[in-house]
Amino acid sequence: MPIAGISQPEIIAVDDTLRLRRFDGKYEFALGWYQDAETVRLVDGQAKPYDMQRLGQMYRYLDAHGELYFIEVFRHGAFVPVGDVTFWQYDCPIVIGEPQLRGCGVGRRIIAALIARGRQLGYDCLYVDEIYDFNTASRRLFESMGFAAYEKTQRGQRYRLMLQ
Repeated sequence: MPIAGISQPEIIAVDDTLRLRRFDGKYEFALGWYQDAETVRLVDGQAKPYDMQRLGQMYRYLDAHGELYFIEVFRHGAFVPVGDVTFWQYDCPIVIGEPQLRGCGVGRRIIAALIARGRQLGYDCLYVDEIYDFNTASRRLFESMGFAAYEKTQRGQRYRLMLQ
């Protein structure tokens, strides 16, 4: 579900090889991402793998709160999903489901596109609800994009980026 009163694009083209595709309710292919212990630890702070029921609950929650997209890369003549991201003013959870794509700039390009989306929507500030202290890659990613920690949580920090 899009953000109230705002039309969610079907596709956000990041560049020729990377795009965001609006969530369409089909997510079976993503189960493997959420069964990987390291991915789940980065997402939830614990390594309990997802099953289809839990994956569906997560996607329904994210879709109800913001613009849910699959991250797709161009491979062998077609775009294929490699992760997901949800955009709304108060959070921006991102998962690169293929570990070999982490640290390659995919996340940075996605966050840059979503910062541009926030500006397009007239937001004065964007937030990340929580990044765990142990998740140094996410902390570095968001900090490199201008986000700054502003509040301590039990397991990490909340971040914000002033857009104005």
